[in-house]
Formats: sequence, structure tokens, C-alpha cells
Amino acid sequence: MEEWYHYVLLIVVGYIVGFINTVAGGASLISLPVLIFLGLPPAVANGTNRVAIVVQTSMAVLGFKSKGVSTFPFNIYLGLSALLGSVLGASIAVDIRGETFNRILAVIMVLVVVLMVFRPKINLEDLAERIQGKHLWIAIGAFFFVGIYGGFINAGIGFIILLFLHYVNHLSLVRANATKVAVVLVYTLAALAVFIFHDKVIWKVGGVLALGNGLGAWTASRVSVAKGDGFVRRFLLLMVLAMAVKLWFFN
Repeated sequence: MEEWYHYVLLIVVGYIVGFINTVAGGASLISLPVLIFLGLPPAVANGTNRVAIVVQTSMAVLGFKSKGVSTFPFNIYLGLSALLGSVLGASIAVDIRGETFNRILAVIMVLVVVLMVFRPKINLEDLAERIQGKHLWIAIGAFFFVGIYGGFINAGIGFIILLFLHYVNHLSLVRANATKVAVVLVYTLAALAVFIFHDKVIWKVGGVLALGNGLGAWTASRVSVAKGDGFVRRFLLLMVLAMAVKLWFFN
């Protein structure tokens, strides 16, 4: 990482990743291979990528808030549950890649596509959001496991979070997106602390990548609110298909 153009590449990749992760998810499957390609060991790439994710989600939260979109305190309840799981996930993170892992994740992506195409018909205008009572507790329990995976690698988790919040808690995709970035911010702070403790973060690289991520996330948060659920759904479907093809055929 001594060439100047490496840092230009990181900013460009960061912007793309920040945009994709905010609107849909899965873009860590872009940033992690780039970091590894630039010479970082996998575990260090995993930890360094968390710096960018923290900045990305912080900017996205601010972007959604500037448009008046927030699910507080629901997002904090889920975030704290995921935080506990992320400490466990990050603590056992020893390998972030591998052909078997990638193909399993590709299958998950295809299942997400199937769910989106054959999704149950929900008219969210006629149904109230379910973010209290038993549905709150169901979400809190589920997000502990979301945190474990997020702490371990994080790649692709945005798809699952969006669909869970949309179908279980009846959040619009825009409000689900706003909740997603807040939750990921909370649990990534804990995961980053674990990677820092084990000296698996290169701050200079993470900072440059974070600059691009933050700009992309700010743009995406405002665009997704302006464009509405239809834009988010189409973008999400496109990215799920693209990530599944990449994982299965291009390990």
C-alpha cells in the first residue's frame, strides 16, 4: 500500500460500497477482496473494513435523520442485542473467506431473491408497524444472531436485515433501511473494538476507505428517501442477484 493510486482506488471503491450498503447491502464482498488484493491479511482486512463501516453507517444515520426518517428507540433495542452477538462473532473471526463459505452465502442470496419475487402481499398502508410487544421481543432475539454474523464478517447481512424488518415488523423499505444502518453502526463499534484489541486494524487504510464509504452512504440515504420503496426494492433485487453470481462463480 505504498502507491498513491491505491488510495484513490480505496476512495472510489469506498464510495460505491457505501452507496450499495446503505441502499441494499452485501458490498463488503467488494471492499474485503480489494483490501486483500492490496496486500492486507484476511483478518486485518476484516478489521480494517470495520473502520469504514462505522463511518459509513454514521453518515447514513445522519442522512436519514436529515430527511426525518428514524425508528428510535426501536433501532437502539435491536442494536444493543446485535452488539452482544457481535462481540462473540468478532472474537471467533479467524477466516473471512473460503470457497465453501462463499457458496453457502450465494445460496442464501438466491433464497433472498426467491423471497423477494414470491413475497407475501403486504399493503403497508393498511398495516401498522409492529415494533412493540411480542414483535419487538422477536426482533431483539433475532438480532442477537444477526450480530454474531455481523461481528464475524458482516458481508451480505444487510439483505437479511431489510427483509426481516419489512416482513416481520412491517417497516417500509425506507424505514427498514434507516433502522438497518443504525443497528449496524451500534454492533460494528463493538466488533471494531475486538479487532483493535487483537491489533487487526490498519488505521491509515481504513480511514481512506472510510472517506469514500461516508460520502457514498450520505448520498444513498438521501436518494433512497427521495426515490421511495420502489427504488430500494429494485436496487436490492439487482444487488442480491449480482452478489450471488459473484460468490458462486468467481471465488
